Amino acid sequence: MEGKKIMKKKKLILIIALILATAISGILIGRLSVGSVSAEGEGYEDLKIFTEVLSIVKRNYVEDVKIKDMVYGAIKGMLNSLDPHSGFMPPEAYKEMQVDTKGEFGGLGIQIGIKDATLTVIAPIEDTPAFNAGIKAGDKIIKISNEFTKDMSLHDAVSKMRGIKGTSVVITIMREGWKETRDFTIVRDIIKVKSVKAKVIEGNIGYVKLNQFQERTSSDLAASLDAITKEQVTSLILDLRNNPGGLLNSAVEVSGQFLAPGKVVVFIKGRSGEKTEYRTESEGAAEPGEEKTKLKTMPMIVLVNQGSASASEIVAGALKDWNRAVVLGVQTFGKGSVQSVIPLSDGSGLRLTTARYYTPKGISIQSTGITPDIVVKLEQKGDAKEHPVIREKDLERHLKNDQSDEKTKEPEEMVPIEISEKDDVQLQRAIDLLKSWKVFKELPKAS
Repeated sequence: MEGKKIMKKKKLILIIALILATAISGILIGRLSVGSVSAEGEGYEDLKIFTEVLSIVKRNYVEDVKIKDMVYGAIKGMLNSLDPHSGFMPPEAYKEMQVDTKGEFGGLGIQIGIKDATLTVIAPIEDTPAFNAGIKAGDKIIKISNEFTKDMSLHDAVSKMRGIKGTSVVITIMREGWKETRDFTIVRDIIKVKSVKAKVIEGNIGYVKLNQFQERTSSDLAASLDAITKEQVTSLILDLRNNPGGLLNSAVEVSGQFLAPGKVVVFIKGRSGEKTEYRTESEGAAEPGEEKTKLKTMPMIVLVNQGSASASEIVAGALKDWNRAVVLGVQTFGKGSVQSVIPLSDGSGLRLTTARYYTPKGISIQSTGITPDIVVKLEQKGDAKEHPVIREKDLERHLKNDQSDEKTKEPEEMVPIEISEKDDVQLQRAIDLLKSWKVFKELPKAS
């Protein structure tokens, strides 16, 4: 297959979803080699100007400056001019990124992005210091440790909110409906994200919640599915709401637990136009057990919302395109780009957007998201507070969709800040559909 690669070997592959104030949840497509830089050719004149400025500052600035600090600052500025998911990681940040993908890291537990030039909370992660302190989706972070966040990069904000377990950081918040800012003192902790939660509801419906796509997510999911299928479940709900994404390999493996062997889950294309496919694993010599076979055929609904991003969108898109599941909820985040992590010689690293990804039917969801088969919005109840929705298209410098023009700016969408289980109309609609699914299936066939 000319111009096409099929990935059979496992690689460390991640897809960046959002910038976390706890971690960078997904990121890259393995490692790219770093070739030598020629002092000739395209861009040389501009590079010459850079070295001239560097030399002038070094010789003439009023105080002594370190060359490395200036170079790091220049690199940060360079990458900050690209899309919001590209960035520079100093050695310590690069080391932390490698630890983060294992599902345990230090920090506060919030996902952040920049909307309308303001550092904004996408969502707090459940059962983390930020969540327990009362930080809500849509909160504007005005200051971190009394330093204003205006013009602060996402990665600098992340670094400032990180720290040793047991130490505290003060973040200043402005929230919709407040007349003035409030300070939140939050004690840092080791963030342990349990990526899979599973239970049986309504007697015979399996409910699985995926919080992130980590190294162990697929194996943890397999164990959870094995446990609930033993309880004679007849249908399944896969809840990907507010899942910011993570490892691409994990998304492919998760999809493989519900799709037939050898199915395309996602493919990516970079600037060259070369297409690389990621498929579910081919069937081995051993026949799959009855329970695994059942998982690939039982009625299934996938729940998504505006916080379902990146790897979550890959799974939802694959299951939708192959007609394996009904997708229910609201439009997803729209994070359809792939980042490569490039290690540098001094222990630092680049995180660079190198490709877009596409669903099995060839649909790009960059800045548009996955459209559910059934749209169900959460309703505000009584005096419940709401917050504005933030999606990829709202982030500054986001990549445009290469298949369609973005719609003109739409009215700001609002969603409830908190929702009780009894008011979760998305989950309830999924349950009702699965119950009626069974009823229709059991109706006597016309003779």
